[in-house]
Amino acid sequence: MTSKQRSYLKGLAMTMDPIFQIGKSSVTPELTAAIAEALEARELIKITVLKNCLDDGRSIAEVLAERTHSEVVQVIGKKIVLYKPAKDPAKRKIELPKAAK
Repeated sequence: MTSKQRSYLKGLAMTMDPIFQIGKSSVTPELTAAIAEALEARELIKITVLKNCLDDGRSIAEVLAERTHSEVVQVIGKKIVLYKPAKDPAKRKIELPKAAK
């Protein structure tokens, strides 16, 4: 992902509300499955890491990205933004800027 594409996704994510909260139990298989499902439906999601979670936001983002085959757009404090294009090209809602050659 280029910095231009990342910047575009950050702009889209700015107005979004978080749809998941990660708490004490951190990253569970159920949470991972739910996030994968949400990514398939929405492509871009925002997640909040609650104060009672002992893990670092960056490490949680990396684990989730690896398990859901998505990309970490940004991690700011306790907020994580993940992106994964829909498998079906016809269902893709987000059109990324073309990478410069």
